[in-house]
Amino acid sequence: MENKIISPCISICRTDPVTGYCYGCARTNEEKKMWKDESTSNEWKSVNLKVIIRRMKGWQLETFKESYDHKINHGISLFKKKLIEK
Repeated sequence: MENKIISPCISICRTDPVTGYCYGCARTNEEKKMWKDESTSNEWKSVNLKVIIRRMKGWQLETFKESYDHKINHGISLFKKKLIEK
C-alpha cells in the first residue's frame, strides 16, 4: 500500500478572484475537488503538489512550506494550531 499524500490545505481558504487560486495552497477549486476524491491517485497528487508549489512566490511560498511541513510532522497546519491556541 502506498503512503498517503497529505493534502496541501493549510487552512487559509480564500480564493484570489483574479487568478482563481487559493491564497493558502494555490489550488483551483477543481484541484481541491480532485484531492477530496478518494479515487484520485497518489501519482496525480504528487504531480499536483509540485504544480501548486511552482505557482507560489515570495511570502506565500515561505508560509506554505513552513505550515505544510508542520502539518506533515504534527498533523495540523500552523494556521489551525494558532487558531486553536487562542
